[in-house]
Amino acid sequence: MDDPAFAVETDLSTQSILLASAHHDISALRNLLRNTSANVQDAETGFTPLHAAIAACEEDDDDNEEGQESAQPAASDAGSKVNGHTNGVQEQQEQQEPELSEQRKKELDAAVKTVRLLFENGAIWNDLDINGETPGCIARRLGLDELYEMCVDAGVRAELLLSRLEEYQLIGDDDSEEDEDEDEEEGEGVEAEEEDDDRTVERVTQSVNDVALAEGDESTQNPAYLSSTLTFDRDRLLDESSNGVMMEWETTLMRRSAERLLPTEGLRVLNVGHGMGIIDGIFQSKSPKAHHIIEAHPDVVKRMKEQGWHEKTGVVVHEGRWQDVVPRLVEEGELFDAIYFDTFAEDYKALREFFTEYVIGLLDPAGGSDGEGGKFGFFNGMGADRQICYDVYGKIVEIDLLEAGFDIEWETIDVPDLDADGEWEGVRRKYWVLDKYRLPTCNFMG
Repeated sequence: MDDPAFAVETDLSTQSILLASAHHDISALRNLLRNTSANVQDAETGFTPLHAAIAACEEDDDDNEEGQESAQPAASDAGSKVNGHTNGVQEQQEQQEPELSEQRKKELDAAVKTVRLLFENGAIWNDLDINGETPGCIARRLGLDELYEMCVDAGVRAELLLSRLEEYQLIGDDDSEEDEDEDEEEGEGVEAEEEDDDRTVERVTQSVNDVALAEGDESTQNPAYLSSTLTFDRDRLLDESSNGVMMEWETTLMRRSAERLLPTEGLRVLNVGHGMGIIDGIFQSKSPKAHHIIEAHPDVVKRMKEQGWHEKTGVVVHEGRWQDVVPRLVEEGELFDAIYFDTFAEDYKALREFFTEYVIGLLDPAGGSDGEGGKFGFFNGMGADRQICYDVYGKIVEIDLLEAGFDIEWETIDVPDLDADGEWEGVRRKYWVLDKYRLPTCNFMG
């Protein structure tokens, strides 16, 4: 519609809901949400109502100075402490904070109620403003822990809902043609309703994947990757689009994973995804009884042959995609004391399928160095280009592992400044921007 009056009315509606959100005016906001979406955006700032509600909590410089002065005695007395969030969300060190004024408490309480109302009305957790920040990014930058956790929890709900919708759609694909014919006969009203549902699913899908997975980049999809030419350098492995497949800075993380998975010599280990061979080299230093490696990329397999991996004692190299190799290992009754998973160009669904469907059949429940069961680990890089996405996927993987029958233990490891070290020079996209890595080790529950 090109009617200028309609455009003005729409803009006024958007500004009204943004102002009500920024003022934490619950009554006005509730009335506006009856006829206005919670996902409108300001044309200039890109702010959604969620952005506005959270950004409004930023304190003035004068307030900050007063808070810092009052905090000095408390900080000298109490020092700092490590705060581990429930369900293992990002561990961080925080100083003793000054006691909030009553006015500040009321302001933050109103913000919490506003954000809750917006989420209840379908607000999207990870829309970006013109600065590339989600509402949760703003909350984290401003140190608003409760609001940040609300955004993380909303992201978890959205991703879990998306997962369930995809499963539902797969079930729906099996419906008979007769059912489809019956649906068509029910009229335009039903068709319009179905179209609305499709748009809703598409928007949820786009919202989750735009920030977390970069799915629009075909070069990072598995078929494109497996057919690409790889470049092996001293400290990195790149595909032909200059995407980082594996880099030497990951060595510290993989060494710690190997130490936790293989605490003693003489154990059986399976590694999915050889890459540069970093963790497989560390596994070899543990003198494993059996060492199976699954690798799908022909260039990596060729390099493995040149380096003599196929001739190493106890090493079995399986050439091909893990989706084709692993079912055969399960059928043959192979059992392992440790399993590590680190593939490239696959999304979280692949990891979830692996530990949900196959790890339970490959991990020895009576294995390990102490006979209390084998251990499973993976490279935890999901959503690592944005802290809130990393925290969302951390919670999601905990939930899915729990449903699959596994406990998970996290260890936080400092990551150096990769930009300062020049690690990303010549790499197309930074797949890691965080200063903390959360290393997972999983075992059977009970």
